[in-house]
Amino acid sequence: MSKICIITDSGSDISQAEAKELDIVVLPISVRFNEEEFLDGVTLSKDDFYHKLIESDVLPKTAQITPFVYEEAFKKALDEGKEVLCMPLSSKISGSYANAVQAANNNPHIRVVDSLNACLGQYIIIKRAAELRDQGLTLNELADQMAREVKDVRLVALLDTLEYLKKGGRISNTTAFFGTMLAIKPVVSVIDGAVEVIGKARGSKNGKNLVRELVDKEGGINLNKPHVASYSGLSKLTLEKYIEDNKDLYEDDISKMPISQIGPTIGTHIGPGTIAFAFFKK
Repeated sequence: MSKICIITDSGSDISQAEAKELDIVVLPISVRFNEEEFLDGVTLSKDDFYHKLIESDVLPKTAQITPFVYEEAFKKALDEGKEVLCMPLSSKISGSYANAVQAANNNPHIRVVDSLNACLGQYIIIKRAAELRDQGLTLNELADQMAREVKDVRLVALLDTLEYLKKGGRISNTTAFFGTMLAIKPVVSVIDGAVEVIGKARGSKNGKNLVRELVDKEGGINLNKPHVASYSGLSKLTLEKYIEDNKDLYEDDISKMPISQIGPTIGTHIGPGTIAFAFFKK
């Protein structure tokens, strides 16, 4: 067992079962639907989340990991004789990073590195950190290497609906109305840690073409490092079709593209029907 404990949050969409396989700790973010509160991935599955999201008139609220929760997780790892690498949600998306830094309290056996990402981008960053840890890097070597490699992560997503961005106050009712009427499909990315719209397309077909153009622009997918395709909602059929149509990206072997489901932290704001890809640039 490794002497370095990697700690992240459920914004990474890493399940508790996969966390066990990777020998990491995933702290669950709380999700509140009106008066009901759940722990992401513990008392609320992703499918249950989307059932509730579709049925609810108001968006759920998610809460950042508190300094106390980080302190408890850090103490447990240190008591087991381990050092800690903590990589929370991007500091530009959540206060979790600042809370982790506060909880670390300058302890030399704890390094907190900003993932500058969320969701599937954060997912592949944590998987990469686990790979490097298992190669025997020291805590400082691992933290410094990950601080460099997070800058090579690329995430691109095609949203199916503007409804949830409107509900969350991210766009105006007027923008949502005309966008829906014109069948506008926004393409978003995480750039320097913040979510940004990087393109708009008329219709799903044009949106998918734009996603492909943006992947090609980065030189394609580095298959030697973690990469993943994701979908939001209850069906992955659209994503599977897109993967099949673009299998040259994976050397014509679609088994090289793992598939995950986007969870509550980002799913709250994008709703169902999104397809997304995260990879390290070549």
